[in-house]
Amino acid sequence: MVTTDISQLSAECNAWRQLLRSYRDELTQLKNQLRQIALHVSKKDQLQDVEHYENQFHIQLINIHDLKHSIKAHDQKASSERLSNNGQVSDITWAMHERLHEQYERLDHMLNELKGAFKEFLAKLN
Repeated sequence: MVTTDISQLSAECNAWRQLLRSYRDELTQLKNQLRQIALHVSKKDQLQDVEHYENQFHIQLINIHDLKHSIKAHDQKASSERLSNNGQVSDITWAMHERLHEQYERLDHMLNELKGAFKEFLAKLN
């Protein structure tokens, strides 16, 4: 393992965290938009959809927070390992990096599906 790989690991962690912050901001905006819509919805099925999206936004905001925290802790661990092991990190740390990448990809996919479904819901209201 070379130092550039470790730099890449840290750069990827920072990029993922930045994108997760963007997702958090976007979901917060969608949640606020949903609250405004809820004021004007009266049909039972639409109210159920509002509740569904409110719950989904809340759950995904928690998922974003948790993953962002895991990535930050992983990056700090990798940096600490690098300092104490002559610029090297363990295979366990690399494996964790791959797992976090997979979690990030799954969350990214889920959030894009949620945003798409929410757009469809909004289109039905108009």
